[in-house]
Amino acid sequence: MESRRDFIKKSTLSAIGLTIGGLGMSAKSYSKILGANDRVRVGIVGFSNRFKHSLLPAFNSHAKALDFEFVALSDIWDRRRKEGAAYIREKTGGDVALCRNNDELYDRADIDAVIISTADFQHAFHLTEAAKAGKDAYCEKPFAETMDDANRALDAVKASDIIVQIGSQRRSGGNYHAANDYIRSGRFGDIVMVEMCWNVNQPGRWRLPALTSSIRESDTDWKRFLINRPFEAWDPRKYLEYRLFWPYSSGIPGQWMSHQIDTVHWFSGLAYPRGVTANGGIYLWKDGRTNADTLTAVFDYGPLDRKEDGFQVVYSSRFSNSAGDTKELYYSNGGMLDLDKNRVTPTGGLQNDAAKAMGLKANLLEEYKLPDVQAASGANTGGDFLTDAHMRNWMDCVRSRQTPNAPVEAGYNHAVACIMANAAYRTGTRATFDPKARQVMAGQNVFKY
Repeated sequence: MESRRDFIKKSTLSAIGLTIGGLGMSAKSYSKILGANDRVRVGIVGFSNRFKHSLLPAFNSHAKALDFEFVALSDIWDRRRKEGAAYIREKTGGDVALCRNNDELYDRADIDAVIISTADFQHAFHLTEAAKAGKDAYCEKPFAETMDDANRALDAVKASDIIVQIGSQRRSGGNYHAANDYIRSGRFGDIVMVEMCWNVNQPGRWRLPALTSSIRESDTDWKRFLINRPFEAWDPRKYLEYRLFWPYSSGIPGQWMSHQIDTVHWFSGLAYPRGVTANGGIYLWKDGRTNADTLTAVFDYGPLDRKEDGFQVVYSSRFSNSAGDTKELYYSNGGMLDLDKNRVTPTGGLQNDAAKAMGLKANLLEEYKLPDVQAASGANTGGDFLTDAHMRNWMDCVRSRQTPNAPVEAGYNHAVACIMANAAYRTGTRATFDPKARQVMAGQNVFKY
């Protein structure tokens, strides 16, 4: 007997005939559009703090209206599985099946989509698994920490027909959409410079001493955690405080730069920088970490075939003093777009008298107010409006099969830029991207670990 879901799919396809191409999707993708009464069953890949405090409440706020539910949770640490089951029961009123790993998760017949929030270096690997299993995915950033992982994930998603939302939640913010529209309209003029910073003063940022002292190797699956990284002996700090250690995380680039550099690609239409130089170090928090506590990267953006055109991006971040907080400032010859204050102003623009003296026409910007929707601050790992809107966009797209706000290409591009910055910092050489080899080059060498 034909199921209600199959009947709805066939009826819908029959009704639209040959108009699928006009919707910008394949017949295969359109056939996955769900009926209003078809529940979307979601698996959780990694019960992380990010999932617990932000992704789960964002999902929960829309699950009833859109008929989504959690049905299973995969985590290689037994403690996280138990905590996750109890927390989901408390927040949703439902129970989830517990899986020791993703093999067990994808062996289930009741999974339509997954939310991936595992360790930084695992995101692309786990997205590749989801794509091969044919499951739609919300995948946290950074997309990848190495180009090999990024390339495999991009290829796997492209070979599938899944809906992917990368967790770059700025792409679902009204203020960021307004900024993109304003710049793309031409009213801003050419971007000549971008300044970005993300500063905190947090000795314990990404430290988990209580957990690292209590976890044992037998509590988890260390070899599965390492996935494709070089094998080394069990280290609870690298398991739990992975953001402090390369090659499990690049630290500042993957965690913070990935958000802000993504807006550069979005607003400019450029996929990746022409080159990156960087320096920094572990200047204050000498606790055994291998990732910088202070980093500055300088990016050169512009068309590859016109070196005379383009603009510079300066990104800086530190753990040792929070002055400056989080800033995203775009400059043109006529003024500034400030995504902290959500305003366009003529600040720094060419004045009339100076322009006339040079025989030029002044191009001062007029005051313009962007919507007051801001990203979470650098110290906030909890829920925020942008994550809520971003999750809703993904859930809507799982049903409609339309492209979400942060598709896989956006994740791939921010990964290229962040890997370039990490390569430049770690090698002390200028980093570039080879689009044919799809590899980041540090000088003449492919950057790996």
